[in-house]
Amino acid sequence: MKNIFIVFFFLFTLINFGQATTAYSLIDAKMKAIPASSTTSTTAIANYISDNFKTEKDKVRASFYYTASNISYDVANMFDVNFNETTQEKIATTLKSKKGVCIHYAETFNDINIKMGIQSFVIEGYTKKDGKVGDLAHAWNAAKIDDKWYIFDPTWGSGYVDKGRFFKKINNIYFKADPEKLIISHIPFDYLWQFLNYPITNSEFYQGKIQVNKSKKYFDFEKEISIYNNLKEEDQLFESAERIKKNGIKNGMIADRYQGKKMQLANLQNNKSIEKLNTIVSEMNEAVVLLNDFIYYRNNKFKPTLSDEEISKMIENPKDKLKKCVDDIYKLEFVSDQNANQVEAMKKNLNSTFAQAEVHSVFVKNYLSKSKSVRKTMFSKVSWFGIPLN
Repeated sequence: MKNIFIVFFFLFTLINFGQATTAYSLIDAKMKAIPASSTTSTTAIANYISDNFKTEKDKVRASFYYTASNISYDVANMFDVNFNETTQEKIATTLKSKKGVCIHYAETFNDINIKMGIQSFVIEGYTKKDGKVGDLAHAWNAAKIDDKWYIFDPTWGSGYVDKGRFFKKINNIYFKADPEKLIISHIPFDYLWQFLNYPITNSEFYQGKIQVNKSKKYFDFEKEISIYNNLKEEDQLFESAERIKKNGIKNGMIADRYQGKKMQLANLQNNKSIEKLNTIVSEMNEAVVLLNDFIYYRNNKFKPTLSDEEISKMIENPKDKLKKCVDDIYKLEFVSDQNANQVEAMKKNLNSTFAQAEVHSVFVKNYLSKSKSVRKTMFSKVSWFGIPLN
């Protein structure tokens, strides 16, 4: 099953922001001069930046400037997003074509940062402009510089769209923005990524109520991010979905992202269950081969002669393997509806086979407790899995 993801894109409108003279002219100039050989991958870009800049602040500026100035917003294909592309495929296509929508900007910027050792995330959410909430999901970034989190939107920072055409113009309002300030226009689906100690709700975002409200419960986002980073993927998805729900399903975009998280979680759990089931099947088959070897040996009246210890191991090994398979299949935490009947059939088969192995184990223990003369009288023909032969 394939995971379902939200489409991230944003249609720009003409924006006229007063731009102060950038304090990063030397960094920007150095990034303008980046050789083509250093732009073939995010690794190459990151290496170029690291070779030329030393501080986290300068490195992130270089990453932002490269992303915002070298990728053009793909107006023509803004609704034609490939759901099957992996993150690395998105990045590779973007670097080659120099085009993309917001998710391509965000993934590229993020990957360069990570490869320079900068803590960085892609943030998924929605936006507001001129007091009006947009109806399309968006993607932007957060990065930690000198132990402080800042917000970056390389898409909005790259230019604007007017009458169906994209115009490049670096907008530094969306570089290294304070989370408390950019929350006026950018709200994540998951409030963990607001980077605020008193996160606002979706309803408050709609109403423009972004002022710090200390009557709310204090939210230690630094601690929560640390916890999040140490969770298993399925736990990350579950916790994120719960936060999205808690902050209010205010619009279709939020509802889609909430359902998308749940679908990702279900798919991940199902895929892991299938992997575990395949392992159980493989181990069960190995055990059945060993059990049949024992049955063949028993039908041959334990000939050729083996030591008592070897005979005991010959049945205990498959029995132990089957017991493990039984334990493992009952520990499965998630089974999809389409696999439920197969799993139940496997449980029945495993229980039956394990029961037969136990019967043989009892026989061997009894056999080994007898004298040699008595042992000769104990054999009767049995079939595979101990079912009596006709």
